[in-house]
Amino acid sequence: MKKTASLFAGAALAMSILSAQAATLKMAYDADPVSLDPYEQLSGGTLQLSHMTHDPLVRWDRNFGFEARLAEKWERIDDKTMRFHLRKGVKFHSGNDFTAKDVAFTFKRLQESPDFKGVFAPFKELKVIDDYTVDMVTAEPFPLVLNNMTYLFPMDSAFFTGEDANGKAKDLLVKHGDSFASRNISGTGPYTVSYREQGVKVEFDRNSTYWDTKSPGNVDKIILTPIKEAPTRVAALLSGGVDFIAPVPPTDHDRIKASDKVDLVTMSGTRIITFQMNQDRVEAFKDVRVRQAINYAINQEGIVKKIMKGFATPGAQFSPEGYLGHNPDLKPRYDLKKAKALMKEAGYENGFSITMMAPNNRYVNDDKIAQAVASMLSKINIKVDLKTMPKAQYWPTFDERAADMMMIGWHSDTEDTNNFFEFLSACPNKETGMGQYNSGNYCNPKVDEMMVKANTITDTAERAKLMQAMEKAVYDDAAFVPLHWQNLSWGARKGVDIAPIVNGMNFPYLGDLVIKE
Repeated sequence: MKKTASLFAGAALAMSILSAQAATLKMAYDADPVSLDPYEQLSGGTLQLSHMTHDPLVRWDRNFGFEARLAEKWERIDDKTMRFHLRKGVKFHSGNDFTAKDVAFTFKRLQESPDFKGVFAPFKELKVIDDYTVDMVTAEPFPLVLNNMTYLFPMDSAFFTGEDANGKAKDLLVKHGDSFASRNISGTGPYTVSYREQGVKVEFDRNSTYWDTKSPGNVDKIILTPIKEAPTRVAALLSGGVDFIAPVPPTDHDRIKASDKVDLVTMSGTRIITFQMNQDRVEAFKDVRVRQAINYAINQEGIVKKIMKGFATPGAQFSPEGYLGHNPDLKPRYDLKKAKALMKEAGYENGFSITMMAPNNRYVNDDKIAQAVASMLSKINIKVDLKTMPKAQYWPTFDERAADMMMIGWHSDTEDTNNFFEFLSACPNKETGMGQYNSGNYCNPKVDEMMVKANTITDTAERAKLMQAMEKAVYDDAAFVPLHWQNLSWGARKGVDIAPIVNGMNFPYLGDLVIKE
């Protein structure tokens, strides 16, 4: 009896220590998730949420390698087949067991998602071998199987089977609509959503049955408050109102650094900020000389220096340095005299009027950047009617192609050049999902042919050469207006150890966060 009592006393002490270590994180982003459905929209905000509430088969580590998650290991069966061995003993938030059927269910949903189907176009099928083994089969040899598996966050097939109270399928995928999947969640991740009021607050509770018992994370509750205005967000951190914020605008870096109560963590980024020119709405945009003139009129280096305070890298292509497709010969081409000459040559010396839209809480200084671009275009007699709005309202208008020029930032979540082309420059095709975020309706079949070919090449040098040629082709064609690659920054009060859990993908692994005091 004494031994048993001692064991119980020890267990009670251990539980007491764990309880004392448990912490609540109050955090503020510039916006909250627009939906709880991981496949409604391909965006940074959605992926950040997915890493909190779900687990992918594999995820990126800080060195852009692959870390096993719901897939414990994988092996190449042949040049078109990769076998994944799934983790056993994992449960969804609902209590349902995670098995291969959930991976198959999610794969089918990915293939049906307007935003994600293009990513999974190279995959011919998913074969369920047994309850904990699946084969991913591609139509041709494909070098990015593991890259794409970072997108596959298995959903609870049992939970999303059947109809909701309105008689609609629970797994119905609706963009910017009200569906069961957009309001309810059952993943395998470290947190589940316990409260949500769009635009006001989201509360996350720790998953008590989370499989990753080796995770050092001690945060049992997260309260996310969207604060759109950057100065207000920074003030909330400095006053102790919140523990963690993102992003920290360049104009406030010195404020953060001057405080002895908070830390600033920065990192170079790979998200390219661009404007697209809608050729279906504006006849002039069909003329390559006009598109080139717009590119020559935009001073990327000036925007980085004055608006971004140097906390960005001027860009002239999709691919940042370090990506296979990065073409070192392509440079920003600001030349106002050349821009005016091209407008005159194209017959638009007197200019024309356009509409422009941009978000005001999605990218760092997005509204200020849009204002600067509009001002620069006025110098070649293009009159801009600019409208900015919160991202929750912006994305539906973006999908509608509601303005002549629209801002879009893109980080290649596969960390590969081809991802930019598949989403931003490919000829728009609703059936294949290609060009899903190409609001300019730009189309160059020759570049698309190279893009498709690049997805079948496994030789790194050959693939790099082809993708660099793709970058040169869209540069010469002035397919879009590249601005800069946006750097990353986070702020946290001292004791909130964010340095190990933030990364270049900007998907903080909050399940591993440790609050020390």
